[in-house]
Amino acid sequence: MTMGRDELPPIAGGDDAVGEEAADRAFFGRRKGKRLRAAQEQRIAEELPRLRVALPAAGTHLDPPDLFSVPVDEVWLEIGFGGGEHLAAQAQANPRVGIVGAEPFVNGVAKLLRAVDDGGLRNVRVWDEDATALLAAIPDASLSRVYLLYPDPWPKRRQRKRRFVSDESLSEIARVLKPGGVFRFASDIDDYAGWTLVRAARCPGLAWTAASADAWRRPWADWPGTRYEAKALAVGRLPTYLEFRRVAAD
Repeated sequence: MTMGRDELPPIAGGDDAVGEEAADRAFFGRRKGKRLRAAQEQRIAEELPRLRVALPAAGTHLDPPDLFSVPVDEVWLEIGFGGGEHLAAQAQANPRVGIVGAEPFVNGVAKLLRAVDDGGLRNVRVWDEDATALLAAIPDASLSRVYLLYPDPWPKRRQRKRRFVSDESLSEIARVLKPGGVFRFASDIDDYAGWTLVRAARCPGLAWTAASADAWRRPWADWPGTRYEAKALAVGRLPTYLEFRRVAAD
C-alpha cells in the first residue's frame, strides 16, 4: 500500500538540509562515559578481542556467515547498539541468526559483552569503530536485516551532517541487504524520522513497508523494547518505527 502525503509522520527538517550532508563526518560523540568497573575492564580486555570483527584487506570483503563459531542461516547487523539489550534479546531469541553489532561507545560494548557472557550467546560479533568502515567491507546482498535504533539525533542545524542517515549510508544499507531484506529504524525524535523518510524515498533500493496510516507508531512484532525507549515514553516522547524493504532498483 502506498501512503499518501497527508498520512506520513511529521517531516520536519527535510529537503532544506540536503546541502548540509557531507561525506567526511563523525557520526558518534564521545567514545567513553563513566569509568568502567574492574569486571567491565576485564571483559573488554578478554572478550572483545575474541568477538571483534577483523576487517579484511582493502579491496576484499568479509564472509558474514563465516564470522560465527556456530552455523547460522542468516546474518543481521545492528548499527549503534547502545547498551546492547535489543541485540542480546534478538540473539537469544534467534540462535540460528548471526548478529553483528557496531558500537564505538566502550561502556555500551561492556554491557553487551556481559549479556553475551551471561546468556552464553555464540551468535554475536562486535565492531567497536565507525560503522561505515564495516558496511564497506560487507559484500552485496549478504544481510537479511539492518537495524538503526535511536541513533544520536544531532538536533542542531549545524550538527545534522553528523546524522548517520544520509543518501550515502542508505545506499550502502540497500547494497548489503538481500532482496526482500529489511532495514528497521526507530527514533523518538520526529525531525529525525522525517529526515529518514525523505532520504529513504529517494533511495531506489528501499521501499517503505507501512500498510496503514498509523503503522509507524506501532513497534514490530518481535520488538523487545530498549531502555532508551522506556525513558522516552516516560517523558512523553512517542517513538516512530520505520521499516524499509530491499527491492530491485528501477
